[in-house]
Amino acid sequence: MKRILIVMAFAGLLAAQPKGAVLLTRDLPEFAGKEGTMLTVEYAPGGSGEVHRHNAHVFVYVLEGSVVMQVKDGKEVTLGVGETFYESPADIHTVGRNASQTKPAKILVFMLKEKGAPISVPARQAVDQKPGK
Repeated sequence: MKRILIVMAFAGLLAAQPKGAVLLTRDLPEFAGKEGTMLTVEYAPGGSGEVHRHNAHVFVYVLEGSVVMQVKDGKEVTLGVGETFYESPADIHTVGRNASQTKPAKILVFMLKEKGAPISVPARQAVDQKPGK
């Protein structure tokens, strides 16, 4: 019985992770070595993401619901539909979660990043992989 509860709890944590879908990636010839990537991220009710870094300029626009965002040393903000958020390449994204426990949330993200670079880097790697290293 205890094993079943642990598995169910772990499955619930996985279900609460945000789900991203890349919509478009384009080389930007005017900016050597850079590309633009556009994606959507969906948060289940009560869902949240891990601490990470993007090593990119990140522009967020809330499409549905409301989300709570924060970067290290920044203020936690709650954003609703039509509101925006920015992360610099040096920021560590410490909070990204759905503000609601009952309704889903969806954001549109545009990033300007190094060509071929990953969309995000887990926090444990964030210090080692700062832009320019």
